[in-house]
Amino acid sequence: MSYLRGSENYVWCTTSVLGKGATGAVYQGVNKNNGEPVAVKTFNQVSHMRPHEVQMREFEVLKKVKHENIVKLLAIEEEQESRGKVIVMELCTGGSLFNILDDPENTYGLQEDEFLLVLEHLTAGMKHLRDNNLVHRDLKPGNIMKFINEDGTTTYKLTDFGAARELQEEEQFVSLYGTEEYLHPDMYERAVLRKPVGKSFGATVDLWSIGVTLYHVATGQLPFRPYGGRRNKETMFYITTKKISGVISGTQTTENGPIEWSRELPSHCQLSVGLRKLVTPLLAGLLEIDPPRIWTFDRFFSEVQTATSTKPVHIFHVNKAASIKVFLKPEEKYEHLQNYICEQTSVVAESQILLYKDMLLLSEIDENTSGKNYPDTTAEVPLMLFNKNNNNVSMAPEPEIPKFPPFPNKLVVETDASLAKTACSVGHVIKRRVEALCAASQLCGACVSRWGALLASRLSGVAARAQALAAHASCLHDAARALDLAAAAHRLAQSAAGTPPAATTQDSWAASAALVSKEAEELRSAGNSLRARHVPPALRAHWDDALLQAPCPHDLHLHLKAKTLVDRLRESWQHLVRDRATHTLTYNDEQFHLLERITVAETGRRARALLQRASPLARTRADAIADWYKVAQTVYLQTQILDKDVAAVELKVLALAARLQDAERRSRAVMADVGAQLNAIKAESPVEAEKEKAPRRNCNGGRPARPAAGDSLSAGVSARGVGVRALLSAHEEVSTRVAANSALVARLLHLTADVTP
Repeated sequence: MSYLRGSENYVWCTTSVLGKGATGAVYQGVNKNNGEPVAVKTFNQVSHMRPHEVQMREFEVLKKVKHENIVKLLAIEEEQESRGKVIVMELCTGGSLFNILDDPENTYGLQEDEFLLVLEHLTAGMKHLRDNNLVHRDLKPGNIMKFINEDGTTTYKLTDFGAARELQEEEQFVSLYGTEEYLHPDMYERAVLRKPVGKSFGATVDLWSIGVTLYHVATGQLPFRPYGGRRNKETMFYITTKKISGVISGTQTTENGPIEWSRELPSHCQLSVGLRKLVTPLLAGLLEIDPPRIWTFDRFFSEVQTATSTKPVHIFHVNKAASIKVFLKPEEKYEHLQNYICEQTSVVAESQILLYKDMLLLSEIDENTSGKNYPDTTAEVPLMLFNKNNNNVSMAPEPEIPKFPPFPNKLVVETDASLAKTACSVGHVIKRRVEALCAASQLCGACVSRWGALLASRLSGVAARAQALAAHASCLHDAARALDLAAAAHRLAQSAAGTPPAATTQDSWAASAALVSKEAEELRSAGNSLRARHVPPALRAHWDDALLQAPCPHDLHLHLKAKTLVDRLRESWQHLVRDRATHTLTYNDEQFHLLERITVAETGRRARALLQRASPLARTRADAIADWYKVAQTVYLQTQILDKDVAAVELKVLALAARLQDAERRSRAVMADVGAQLNAIKAESPVEAEKEKAPRRNCNGGRPARPAAGDSLSAGVSARGVGVRALLSAHEEVSTRVAANSALVARLLHLTADVTP
């Protein structure tokens, strides 16, 4: 019997089976002309017994759809031997989603990034079908293929349109298709329970199948699981029809036992808490059976668009030494980020300190920045979350890890392969846990560096502000002394002019400025002292001392050792799977089989021992960062207090500078008036001086006569002239000082305004 089949342009081997279904099989083939690998779908006798229009429907659907998330049709040809039609499609080398979920690595569901990719691509493919008024009717992981692009990226594609048909939005159908675990309850009732219910079905039955598929992808298991599985059909129907709105799973663990309902995804699910908050309501809407609440496709597409357009924000919560993730919608702001963080960590918004790289997040964005414009973060370079009101660090208790299954004494190849697969699944759980512990320990060291850099920057900044403040206050003191001198000159002028001194509200500007200058100098000294005590090397020393007792599990390569152990488990599992395929083992093969069982057991023991080593190291490291954090937070608070004190004195300097400027203007005006008066006196003084110089003789021989009583006025004028000359000299000096300090005060105001927060 020949295993090689072919058509005009393609050839395939019937031993290279990619998948089988009720109506045919898919084989890997090749293009005769260029050697391109392809997938070839052939049809069996069951398919040929269907009405001709039903047989042709799949061909017509494939010709109608053309989308990157739907498997591409290459050709429809006739098989040379049977003359039956075959469908040639692009080959998806990544296999089906069902096979991916069957891998031990995905026993508990796909990892988050891969899940989101499936969600996005499945939705895009379904939207294309609905845009073309098509219903698939057999959606399940087995009909979603993984295509590996030339650049190594992944695209998931819908396939198998044997049950698909054109259906308008409000149109109904009565024919039954699909796989029972993924069937809508109404279809399940007729197709599986064979009950004669007079119901027709709309396109929204695909939504139920999508919901079951997505739950399976997220958790690695079906949402509705009666005890005994498929054979317990009545209980399966009971679970799906009796669940209330919002419930997304129902499980029966004992025969005829109660149903355990849940509105949440199971704890073993690999999706982050942040993503679960988006996915859970999506699943609840898809798995709705109450007719008024059943979603439309438009609602489904809208909800998925919202979920997939969010901005993932990776955060390392220092107080728990654990990573979290929140998802910001494009239009959401900083307050939403704070609320999401509070939901997962219980750290209220007022206590949150968020670091982006080496600076506060709000130095990179502002409170009104939309989520789509937030800086990118990764699990390796997340935001750092500190609690300003709590410096305790305590890791959460270790999650329960599944146990490695023991092998029975009797050798049974079918059982051994199944147990080895379970052991491999547990190995992957341990590997992920060790990786998480290593990552957390590494991030503890990163947060010390980043927090230290922030503190160094803030210490330098506040010390520089205090230094500038002290310099400004010193200038202010100089200006105040100049104004005091001007005031003294004013009083002198008033005294010389015989005018009573005016009342003043300021005894001494210099005294007030001296007090402010003293405060500024004390702050400068405090800033320099704080920076000197806690420069980065000094602060880092607290952490380095603690590390002597807390080596990082990442630096010990424990995550790499976990990967090696899991790879060894996979090799043993695949060996036992090959033994299962042979059914009967020779004596030598049986001995190697027993050795592989021993290898699985020993490797599992080593994997668990590795986790038991990694966990205490990570916790010790968390304790070390707790000791460091107490010191670091104290320095941070001291810096904040100093910063507030500097800001307060800056306001004092600004206020006093403004008052000095007003006083300087008044002093200049007064000095101008005094100058005018003195100039008038000066103009009068030369005439009086000449009179004073002229000899006064009597009529008896020219001797000077005795001064008369009225001559005392002339003597006063003479004395006044001397005082005027002295006063003029002082006035010029003071005017010069005031003029010079006018620019000084103006500049001081400008500088003070610059440094005032």
